[in-house]
Amino acid sequence: MTLGLPSLAAFSVEILPEIDSTNSELMRRARAGRTEPTLLIAERQTAGRGRMGRDWQSSAVDSLTFSLGLNLLPTSWEGLSLAVGTSVAQSLGAGIALKWPNDLWWQSRKLAGILIETASAAPAGGNSTRFAVIGIGINIAARPADSDLRTPAAWLQEISPASSAQSALARLFLPLLTDLLEFERAGFAAFFARFATLDALRDTAVVLSDGQFGVARGVDHTGALLVHTPQSKELRLLRVASQEVSVRPQTTV
Repeated sequence: MTLGLPSLAAFSVEILPEIDSTNSELMRRARAGRTEPTLLIAERQTAGRGRMGRDWQSSAVDSLTFSLGLNLLPTSWEGLSLAVGTSVAQSLGAGIALKWPNDLWWQSRKLAGILIETASAAPAGGNSTRFAVIGIGINIAARPADSDLRTPAAWLQEISPASSAQSALARLFLPLLTDLLEFERAGFAAFFARFATLDALRDTAVVLSDGQFGVARGVDHTGALLVHTPQSKELRLLRVASQEVSVRPQTTV
């Protein structure tokens, strides 16, 4: 069963000059029972959040930061961040890759990040739906150098010099809604082949946050990362779920 996603006209669109985090705001609203379809855009975030609790600061000059909140009822939630990333990457332009599980890369530098959170929502036809908050942050123009970044930053104007926050949102929003409907209907399996063409880590030596290491071998049909790890004299294919570890390329094999 799918809910059927709302049309663009059904969304409440809000642009805030400043907020701590668009994701945090939509989650606060959801906990208060407000789960109407919402596109919340911030000109400036003071406490934006990435995966693993990392900060994502932004301003109207150099970034596009927004969160999309809507009710979803997929058969499985596995692979949603990869489906969203695939949609956004293909909308923004050629040469953009996906670094599992939720970053967009260009020339081995971070262009954008995705953070997905969910909250309980009212049952639909006896089924338990959830309010999904899909947060996306995209570097539009060059940002001041940040020595704390694990991965150097890229920005969209390197790829398409005429890009702006407004034009980027216009390019990605409707395809993203269409892809979310497809994810709700068919899950990550519908995005498996598309993701494979964008996979930045495939056949790359990686180190997992739990200390294990190996070579990335793509993902399975749920979106879990597959890593060949040395174990004695044999290779073991390790399945890594997005909530278990973070991944970074290893400098040497």
